[in-house]
Order: sequence, then structure tokens, then C-alpha cells
Amino acid sequence: MDTTDGLEAGGGPTGAMLSAPSGLLDVLSVAAVVLDADGNIALWSPQAEQLFGWSAEEALGRPAAGLLAAKEHVGMVLELFARVMGGDGDWAGAFPVRRKDGSSRLVEFRNMRLLDEKGDLYALGIATDRAMLRHLERDLALSSRLVAQSPIGLAVLDTNLHYVLVNPTLERINGLPAAEHIGRRPLEALSFLDDAGAVESAMHQVLATGTPLLEQFTAGRTHADESTEHAWSVSYYRLEDATGRVLGVATSVVDVTESHQAAKEIAHGRRRLALIADASVRIGTTLDLDQTARELADVVVPELADVAAVDILDSVLEGRPSVAGAARGPAVFRALAVSAAYSSEAVRAADPPGDVARYDADRLVTQCATTGHPVLVAHVQARDLSRIARDDDAAALLARAGLRSYLAVPLIARGEVLGALDLKRTRNLLPFDADDIVLAGELAARAAVCIDNARWYRSARNAAIALQRHLLPQRPPQLVGLEVAYRYRPAAATIEIGGDWFDAIAQADGTTALVVGDVMGSGINAAATMGQLRTATRTLAELGLDPTQVLQHLDRITSGLGETIATCIYAVYDPRSAQCRIAVAGHLPPVLARPGEAPRLLDLPTGAPLGVGGIPFEATTVSMMVGDELVLYTDGLVETRDQPIDARLNILLELLANTGRPLEETCDWLLDSLRRPDDHDDVALVIARVSSP
Repeated sequence: MDTTDGLEAGGGPTGAMLSAPSGLLDVLSVAAVVLDADGNIALWSPQAEQLFGWSAEEALGRPAAGLLAAKEHVGMVLELFARVMGGDGDWAGAFPVRRKDGSSRLVEFRNMRLLDEKGDLYALGIATDRAMLRHLERDLALSSRLVAQSPIGLAVLDTNLHYVLVNPTLERINGLPAAEHIGRRPLEALSFLDDAGAVESAMHQVLATGTPLLEQFTAGRTHADESTEHAWSVSYYRLEDATGRVLGVATSVVDVTESHQAAKEIAHGRRRLALIADASVRIGTTLDLDQTARELADVVVPELADVAAVDILDSVLEGRPSVAGAARGPAVFRALAVSAAYSSEAVRAADPPGDVARYDADRLVTQCATTGHPVLVAHVQARDLSRIARDDDAAALLARAGLRSYLAVPLIARGEVLGALDLKRTRNLLPFDADDIVLAGELAARAAVCIDNARWYRSARNAAIALQRHLLPQRPPQLVGLEVAYRYRPAAATIEIGGDWFDAIAQADGTTALVVGDVMGSGINAAATMGQLRTATRTLAELGLDPTQVLQHLDRITSGLGETIATCIYAVYDPRSAQCRIAVAGHLPPVLARPGEAPRLLDLPTGAPLGVGGIPFEATTVSMMVGDELVLYTDGLVETRDQPIDARLNILLELLANTGRPLEETCDWLLDSLRRPDDHDDVALVIARVSSP
């Protein structure tokens, strides 16, 4: 019994309780009247005075029949009294009683015979207002039916949070009969809930504050249906009697599993649409093959998989037909990207990006690439690991990582299987399903086109760079009094070859001609023009002409090549006089870096670009000393879209002030230091250092 319901009676038997007025007896105001053997009133309760209107002084000792019954009912009352006193049984029923004020009230009676220790007989009458009794009976019946037949689960718990009432609906919801609820706390009865402790905390809060908690969400799996997750909306109310005394907590439970599942599916669908939208923005931002693969792997983690890998068939990268549709056999993959939601041994089981791995025909990723169809292992068993992993060591890593579910979808673009998107779930408890296959296939299809574009871009770019390098000198020649290093860097933002060229030409008289030029535009036409101008320059250099004469001849040649414009700087160094004669055709000025002095841009006549025609060129003679460096370059080294050219030239001078490296290192250092992520122009760079003849 809850000791908060009353106080233990002092000196009374254990468990006897005294409580403040409350409950149905007080609402009914039950009256007690005792009659002696003659029918006279011997005892009269205060409730009798309230019910009948007569005080105890007025009622005691008077015949009950004469006091309470109308004249026409006196005979019947006496007959009933005699029957009760004669031992014929108790009498119960409704009887119209005359009140002191003369009014009549229908009263519900329970009459019985009493016997004291002397053998004297008495009659006890218990009475209450019939209208009030019927009203309460209807309320109780209605409440009982509502509780029993309500489609909402209902329960009442006492102040110690023990169940005292559970309706049939809650029995069905919880999958427990009422008997297994009664007397138990929620932590005991609702052990199937992950948040049973939160349920009790909510009840304690309502008991303490009296403020209801409405529509609290909870979820779990019941004993009656452990295979399905259910969801409920639960409300809590504090129960009080008419005097405000706290009786306990009532709770109502509504099964909202269907609406919860519908909401989850809608949210799930929205997340998938958002993932597809995100993929269309994040995948294919560049034409870099490795970057595109990384973007795909990053998009699917962690929304779709815990670990994702993108593997491309090595034959595809080499330009050979893929293995899809071919006879079953091993496949060779090149790993391009691996992404993981967290550190896991499953990552170590994947092939590191850049590695080439051979997968036997029985491997699932091989089957995916060979058939061009997804491969799903919803629930991975130990026997499946050898078909998923590359080898036994990788299978052991996957086992330790706790691989739960596996999915591989092919990367297909323009009808050709390029490779596979490999997906694994380790911590994610949900297995891959048909919806995941559709989503992964959609993402793979979008990414495959981008990967294919990047593949063709890489192939075309490699071919263009190879052509460009073939048109340019490969190794510096042996020169008299000069040490020379040069570099060519293609543009990063295009596959088209450019028109930059350079040369270092040893002449018969011991002098050296240094050339850097830039044909305007890009593509095969610019490369062809560059090749012609380089050949013409080498031919003219063999004639030992002055730089101004060389530029004049190149100007006429360029004019004859159609609508072509080029810039050029032509310098001839004579080790005997230690002088360098330089002429410029619309090109950026060279840098002279002298030990012990700040590097400077040579102030030379700019001249008109080649192809303008008819404009004379000027040459300037510059004295050179041992250790001096002459730096020639094209505009791709210093020009950017967001900085003034003067600022970039100052950066070049600052870099050259801190050199002292070998020339080859200086070339690489300048290119790396001045590189931009969005290089849109190729670069030609020549550095010549004066040495002892």
C-alpha cells in the first residue's frame, strides 16, 4: 500500500490507516440509522441528518416508520421491518422518504439485522440519495467501458509508479497481459523499450509538477512483434482526488507506427533526392580522373555506406576494351579512391588509391564488372568474405571490422563498363536493399559519365603534352661559357597544347642563342605555328645573324602564316666579350640576377609582336659576369586573372633574390612557387648562368 495515501494509526494494527475525507463514500454521503426491536431510532449519523433533514435530537427515540414514511407507506415499512427482524434476510431497494421539510426523496436502502452480545436485536439501515448513486453508477460504467473499449492504450500507476490498471488496448500494444503489468514499474514491464528509463523520468516529472506531458514520442520492439519497430505517442497526466490529493499518474498510448514509418519513408526519400542533387553538384567539378573518383566516394559516405571505394578497370585506363560481357576470368583494377565515415580496418582491406590489384573470377567485384550488373550481399556471412576481399589478409581485416552488408554497382558510361563502386556497411545496422541498389546505380551512372570524360581528357591531354614536348628541345646542349636549364609546363585547365616554345642553340662561332616565344592562342594550329617558328629560328641562328635581323625574318615568316601573332625574345651570348645582345618582339622583359645584387627586369625596347609586319626591332647589349643569371619566360609564368602583372613580376624578382640553387632546382622552384590552381596558360622558362669559358 502506498504510505502517501494516509497516516498509520497509532497503536492500531499494522497496516491500519487514517485518511482525510475522500473517495466515493464521501461523495455519496452514506447515512447510517439503527433501529431497536420496536422500530424506534436508536442511532442517527450526521449524514442521516443531511439526507433526511432531521437532527439527532429530533430523530432519536422516535418510530422510524412514522418519522420517515408517508402515511400510505407506513404499513409496508412495518411489514418490511418485521421481515428483517424475523430473520427472513436483508432488504435492499429504493424507497420514497419523507424529509423534515415535507418533501419526498427517493433513497437507496440497504437494511440488515444486528445482534449484540446480550442477544438484543437491532436493524441497521444504510441509505444514500438514489439520484446521486445512479449518477455515479453511470459515470463509473461509462468510464469502465471507455477504458476497456478505448482504441487508445490507457494505464494508471500509483505514486510509486506501479501499474494498478491497464486496459486491453495497452495489453495488445505492449504485448503483455495486464497481470504482467500490475504491481510492476515501467522499467520492469517495458524492458523492451530502449528509453524505458526516460518514461519513468517523465512520470516522476508529472507527479512532481502536475503539468501534463503530451504526445511524447517513443519507439521500440515489443515482445509480441520483435521483428518490427513500433512507434508510440505517449501522454502523461497527474491524477488527483476532489481534495487535491495526488493519487498517481495516468498515461495514454497511441500507436503511430504507420504514420511514423510513412514519415521515415518520406524523410528517407528526401535524403536520397538531396544526395542525388548533392552528387550532381559535387561530382565532376574538374576533369581530373582521381579527383572525380574521390568526389564520388565522398558523396556516398556516410549517407549510403560506411566505406566506399572506386575502382577502374586497368584495361579501360590503357584504352583497351573493358571485360564486360567477355568470358569469365580475372579482372585487373586500379584503385582511384577510398572514403570512410570513420577509421576502420575495412579501409585497410581496400586497395590504396593508385594500386593495381588482380581479382579472380569468383570475386564479387569481378562479377559486377564482367556482367555489368549490381552484386548484393545483404547479410554478409563468414563464407562471403573470401568472395568480397582481394585476398585472405583482406578478408581477415573485413571480419575484424564487422562487415555486415556489401553492395557493388558497375560504373557504366556510353555502354562501356569502366569499373565498379564498392560499398560496405560495418556500423550501419541496416542491410543494403533494393532501394539502395537503385540509388547507388543512379549515383554510379552520373559519376561514370564524369569519370569517362576525365579518362578521355587525361588520354587526350597526355597525347597533347607528348606532342608538345616532342616539338621542344629535350636536353640542354653543351654550350661555351653558359650553363642552361629550361622547363615547359602545360596549362592545367585545358587539354589543348599551347604555342609556347624555347630553345638554346649552340652556334658555330662559340656563341649561344637563347630563344623564348609564345604563339597567341592554343590548340593544334598554335602548336603547328610554334613548330614552324622554332625550326625557322634554329635555321636563322645557324647564319649567325644579329638578333634584330632574326626577328625581322621571323616577323615576315609569321605574317606569311595567316592571322598569326607571336611574341619572342631572342638573345645571343658571346663568351669572348662576356656580352649578351638581346632583341624583343612584344615579349615580357627578361630578369638579370647578379650575385650580391637585387634581381632586376632589364629595361629593353618592347618592340612589336611577330606578324604585325614592317616595324623595325632594336637590340640592346648587356654585359654579363660569371655567376650572372638571365631568366627568360613566357607570360604564363607570371600572369593571373586576379593580380596585376607588376605585382606578379615583383614576386618573381623576390623569388630570384633568394635563390643560389642549381639551375634545375631553380626552374622547379619558380614553377611551383608561381603555380595557380586554375593555370589557363602554358609556361616556357629558360635560365642561363654565365660560367667560366
